[in-house]
Parts: sequence; C-alpha cells; structure tokens
Amino acid sequence: MTEKIHRSDIYGDLKNKGEKEAAPLIPASTVILLRDGSTTADSDVSTAGEDVEVLMLQKNKNISFGGMWVFPGGRLDEEDYAGEGRDSDDQMKAALTAAVRETVEETALTVDPGEFVYFAHWTPPPGTPKRFSTWFFAAEADNASSASHHIEVDGQEILNHRWIRPRDALALHAKGDIDLAPPTWLTLHHIDMYPQVNLILDRFRTTSEKIYKTHVVKDNTGVRVAMWHGDAGYESWDADKAGPRHRLVMFEDGFVFENTAEDY
Repeated sequence: MTEKIHRSDIYGDLKNKGEKEAAPLIPASTVILLRDGSTTADSDVSTAGEDVEVLMLQKNKNISFGGMWVFPGGRLDEEDYAGEGRDSDDQMKAALTAAVRETVEETALTVDPGEFVYFAHWTPPPGTPKRFSTWFFAAEADNASSASHHIEVDGQEILNHRWIRPRDALALHAKGDIDLAPPTWLTLHHIDMYPQVNLILDRFRTTSEKIYKTHVVKDNTGVRVAMWHGDAGYESWDADKAGPRHRLVMFEDGFVFENTAEDY
C-alpha cells in the first residue's frame, strides 16, 4: 500500500522498529518563549493581553528541519556539560544550559534559567534519519533582558522570526503556508488551550512532564500515525488496534490530534 506522507512528516523509514539498528540519539533542547498578547510591530494580530503569543523561527532549508518554523534551540555542546558526567541529572543541567545558550545565539534574548520550566521530552522513532532527543522548556519572554523583545537572527541558519498566536501558526500549517514538525505542532496545540502565559507555566509546573517516545506506523488506509504512551496501539505498533487514543494522524492534507488517554 502506498504511504500517504505529509510534507511535515520528519520520521523517515517505518520498517525499523529496533533501537539496535537506529541512528544514535543526539541530545538537544528547545525553548518555548511566551508572552501575553501584544500590539508591537512584529505581531501579526493586535490582541492587547487577550491571548498568548509564542516566538517562532524559520530555519534555513539546507540544515536540520530545513525550512520549518521552530522554537529556539539546538543540540547540546560539550561545554554545556561544564565538566559534569552523563547521567540523567547531568543531562538535564546541560540541556538547561544549552537552552539558555541557544536562545541567545538564535534570538539575542537572554532569559534567566531560573525561569525555565521543563515540561516535555521527545524521542523520535528508530527509523528517523537524524534522531534528536530533546528537552522542552518554557519561559515568559517578559523575563528576557530586552523588555522590548528585540529579536536578532543571523540570516544564515535562522532566516526569519515572528511572534504568533499558537492557533494562527496551526492555521497556517493547515493551509500549507508553513511547515511544523510534529513535536512543534503538538506543543502549539497544547499551549493554545490556555489564554495567558501564567496559566500555561502554572500548568507545566504543577503536572508531570510529558514523555513522548514516538512510535510511527501506517494505518490500514496508508496514513502514517505517530503514537505515544497510552494509545491502544502503542506497544504493538498497531495503529488499527481499538481502544484509547494518544496519537497524531498525519494526513497528507493536515494533522489531527486524537487523545482520550492523557490529561492536557
């Protein structure tokens, strides 16, 4: 059966389901910078405190996630470990350090690391060509060093930026105007559930982080489906198994999130 692949599907060959044959994981981190509705010149819509906006960056098409709109972030560098080991606590510290560093490098904003809230970790399936094991943090941009939120991108790795409401980014993706990787899409879907930054961060602080160890398979119609813990088909890699849903259905013409298993 012919696979029906969405242009933003980053997950590669579905034949490989074993970690032994998979590409090694590359530690990385990303930061969701948030602010309440703004009337500044770089905002698409004048919301004046009515809604949340998130900072998004457009990547050069010739690098990883090329051409996609992403959050600030990147792989962990050796100096991010500051002489520490590689156990889980050390990895978390290094991920936080990298998140601060990447935010400065990609946007020229400095955010107090004490304001970062860890809320999710993403691991791609074994068949993904380049596998970034990524810590997701969130922070309020009002705590950035530049009160005006002046953003500077290098014009090489990062071509553009915009403050945008999550629902507007999702709508642009649905129309085919921008590309969003599945973790970015689902994060935008998640934060769009809350109308103010403090509500988002309070939610992240008071609930356990989400762990997305992704399994991707085709359903019986050839559509590729990303599944996570709690989905009836997750353990068996069977998208057609009846039961609870916790998945992203990646139709050729758009993504659909199905969830009856997890509290968001």
